[in-house]
Amino acid sequence: MAKEKELKVKKQVEKIEEKHLTRLQNIVNGINALQFNIGKMEVNKWNAMKELAKSQSEIGEMQDILLKEYGTYDVNVHDGTINWPQAKPEPNGVEEAKKDEK
Repeated sequence: MAKEKELKVKKQVEKIEEKHLTRLQNIVNGINALQFNIGKMEVNKWNAMKELAKSQSEIGEMQDILLKEYGTYDVNVHDGTINWPQAKPEPNGVEEAKKDEK
C-alpha cells in the first residue's frame, strides 16, 4: 500500500494574516470597481442607443418632409444639392437609346 502524504497545517486561527487580508481586499475591490465600471458603460450604451433611435426617427421625419417638398430625399448634406437621377428608365426597365447612339 502506498504511503499517504501528510499535509502540514498550521494550528487553527481566528483570522488570516494582515498581508493576506490586504491582498484579498485589493483583489475584491478591483473586481468591484470593474463591475461598477461595466455597469456605468452599459448605462451609457443604453442612453446612446436611445439617442440613436431618436435620431433615426428624426431623419425619417426629415426624409418625409424632403420627399413632399422636393420629390426626393437624396440630398448632399454638406451643401444641400439634390442628387437627381441621371436618366430615367423606361417603364419596361429598358433605357431609351440616345439619338446619337442609333
